Amino acid sequence: MKVFFACCLALHLCVGVWAQDEKPSAAPEILAKDLREEVLRTQATVKDMYGRQETMALPITVYRPPGEGPYPLVVFNHGRAVAAKRAVQGRYRPEAAARYMVAKGFVVLAPNRIGYWETYGSFDPEATACRTIEPLSVAASDQVLATVEFAKTLPYVDTSRWLVAGVSVGGVTSVATVARAPPGLLGGINFSGGTGGSPDVDPGRPCNPYASKRYWGEIAKSAQAPMLWLYWENDKYWGADIPKTWHKAWVDGGARAQFVGFAAIGEDGHAGVNIDMDRWLPVVDGFLAQLGFDKPAIVKAPPPSAFAAIDATAAVPVGRSGKAAYAKFLEMALPRAFAVSSKGGFGHARGDYAAGRALGDCQRYGNPCALYAVDSDVVWKPQ
Repeated sequence: MKVFFACCLALHLCVGVWAQDEKPSAAPEILAKDLREEVLRTQATVKDMYGRQETMALPITVYRPPGEGPYPLVVFNHGRAVAAKRAVQGRYRPEAAARYMVAKGFVVLAPNRIGYWETYGSFDPEATACRTIEPLSVAASDQVLATVEFAKTLPYVDTSRWLVAGVSVGGVTSVATVARAPPGLLGGINFSGGTGGSPDVDPGRPCNPYASKRYWGEIAKSAQAPMLWLYWENDKYWGADIPKTWHKAWVDGGARAQFVGFAAIGEDGHAGVNIDMDRWLPVVDGFLAQLGFDKPAIVKAPPPSAFAAIDATAAVPVGRSGKAAYAKFLEMALPRAFAVSSKGGFGHARGDYAAGRALGDCQRYGNPCALYAVDSDVVWKPQ
């Protein structure tokens, strides 16, 4: 068997899946033990754009540090797949970003909003018909506030200090939540936020972008917490320029937000949160430091250790399957990283934030891990 990696951009999650004979198949869901991943549920009541109201279950994926806390909170919000893919938009698991946040000392709660995953069906409180984003914004931010209320029942969460973050429509959710100025909210992060995009039919030209500009300008006056807005030049949903007009409306309306535009990445910069961590992590780290969260959390490669030559497969402290995986790792293009666990396990990754992803891939099974090789250097030292 060989290990392949697939990205689900609708949920902005990269996971390893097993395949045989070069044909990928679905992997069984394995929770990240080192992040204490679990799924809890509360309820939320929301309205759609037609005034219909429903109370439904709100599943919440939890990631948290070791120990009992209480820890500050990040509510991390998912995006909205295009209509043709929404029915298969499963549980939101922003594991790569959550690893960084947990390392910073946060509990991460990632709700699956009503109309997605378990509650997908006839009731869609985030449908806009390209008219106005207000009902979507209210419904989505209502669920953030419901998540925070639920978090008050969790003894390991300190809801007097919390942040809201999100991707795409989850970014819209962050903006709407900040505008409501709820107690304890310290800041918000908007990754590629917007709505109404048609990346396949009309890339870079969302329907009615003026609705977002107008609404965000109106609600900005009530915002109190600072925000960080992150966009990529080759975003196929919004393009490079429209997000700048949204940001200007927000700031001109009286709110505070730093706008950071990144150069193009991959085929679609809309997925930048997942495929450009090397660039956004330092920016977010700086923003969090300004809010008082300065604990180091970005995985960096140790210096070469001279433990063994990079191609000395026999020296790698793993079993037979690990050595076979390491041989494949040596065939990977740079950047790349390979990690080993204290129990003989392993993990590897290539490309963006390879060191962090390899370490996370290794330790998600609950055993301590360390980087063994990064790019063309062995960095591991025997403990």
